[in-house]
Order: sequence, then C-alpha cells, then structure tokens
Amino acid sequence: MTHPFIEHVNLTVSDPDRTAGILSAIFGWHERWRGDSKMGGRTIHLGEENTYLALYSDDDEAGRREKGKPLNHVGFVVDDLAAAERVVVEAGLEPFSHGTYDPGPSSFYFFDWDGIEF
Repeated sequence: MTHPFIEHVNLTVSDPDRTAGILSAIFGWHERWRGDSKMGGRTIHLGEENTYLALYSDDDEAGRREKGKPLNHVGFVVDDLAAAERVVVEAGLEPFSHGTYDPGPSSFYFFDWDGIEF
C-alpha cells in the first residue's frame, strides 16, 4: 500500500469564484477544473497536481450546515504566515486566534464568507 494522502475535500460555498480567488491568492493554487456538478450546481477544483479542494455551489441555502457540524475547520501549512494573513485582511476577512510557538508566530484562523473556518 502506498502512503495515503487526502486527494480532495469538497466544500459547499456560496460563490466558488470568490472562494477560489482568495485561496489562489494565499496558496498560489491553480484551477484544475470547473463545470457543472453531477448533482446540479457547479464546482471548481482548485489545488495542485495531486490534491485539491472542490468548491461546490448549488444555490440551496437549506443544504448549508452550522459551523462545526460536521466540519470544524480546514488547516493548511504556508511558507509565509504574514503574507497569508495580509491576503485574508485585504479580502475584508478577519484573522483571529493567533498561535505562537517556538520560534515565533505559527498560526491564525479566519472564517470565509460562508462561515467555513480556515
């Protein structure tokens, strides 16, 4: 068996283009695919060669869930935490819960426009 890894995570968002825009700006990811979903709605696959986020929208507000039910948050590793935070702030979102571990600042969180915590 090869070393397992997450190939993709599918998130329901209100505006896949907007969410793809901020995640591309933070992580430098590229759009792998976009189109109609088999279940209605539309999807953008955003990521790298072997992994991606599927950003799905079906325009059905009833399909959304309260934060933490079932998704708590999505964590990423970046090379430049300060640069990532600047992108978040420039998008009008508010970073919070900054963590500091040796040798210095190591984390922050933010909610996107759909209440998804990153």
